[in-house]
Amino acid sequence: MELRQLECFVAVAEEASFTRAATRLHLVQATVSATIASLERELDAPLLLRTTRRVSLTDAGLALLPKARAALDAARDARDTVHAVRGGLRGTLRIGTMSSLGLIDLPALLGEFHREHPRVSVHLATASSEGGSPGLIAAIAEGRLDLAFVSIPGHPPATVRLRTVTSTPLDLVVPREHPLAHRNDLTLADLADEPFIDFPPGYGNRAVTDRAFAAAGVRRQLAIEITDLAAGTDFVRQRLGVALLPRAILPADDDLVALPIADADLDWPIALATPAGRTAGAAARAFTELVTH
Repeated sequence: MELRQLECFVAVAEEASFTRAATRLHLVQATVSATIASLERELDAPLLLRTTRRVSLTDAGLALLPKARAALDAARDARDTVHAVRGGLRGTLRIGTMSSLGLIDLPALLGEFHREHPRVSVHLATASSEGGSPGLIAAIAEGRLDLAFVSIPGHPPATVRLRTVTSTPLDLVVPREHPLAHRNDLTLADLADEPFIDFPPGYGNRAVTDRAFAAAGVRRQLAIEITDLAAGTDFVRQRLGVALLPRAILPADDDLVALPIADADLDWPIALATPAGRTAGAAARAFTELVTH
């Protein structure tokens, strides 16, 4: 059994597609198919169920997958050890991120990391392409990402470890002429009849808002769903609704007013998620240390 066989198998399992796996590995699809076939012959068991629409794992494939990932992680750790002795980190670091990180300057972090470890290639995936923070968490658990910036209010899933990086309150954003614009004692009950602009379920700030309204026993109207924090203020500016948005990213705007809510826990947490079930690589550990410091 060769590492290349396991690498092809894991890529096909994670991508659920020979075509996407070949693209990820920079191989032609025929090579990936032949490599998987040779592995199945060697193990004398089918590992993948192939249909015209997708690829899924057999029982044998499901049993092999965590072992294959562990073998690839061990090989990566061995390479990392040798590279460290020979003068620095190499390889690829796969980072997931939300569309907005509040006070965290991700480009600056990546720039500093690149200056310290120029031989590490960084690939960035956004929450919108992965399905919000839960999608980023799933990608870490499946081995498609090494770490990710996420927002998971409450108890974290067992598949990851969360290191809190920062948090920021969500403030109510309304047009300056709105009847609530001059109130300094707003509660969630005051917002029951307002049309809301918010993120889809699964996004961290939406989870914070939903938990707060549920705890207060207040129902609210959802008018528009967005996936971009900047778009929230644009929709409010057009008088299409109100929004609860992170205080740290709200721009100065003469047409809008940002108001705190007095009676609710509306802190939006941002954490760095790493896998709980396997050892992080040297590049992931170095990036985690950089974020921590």
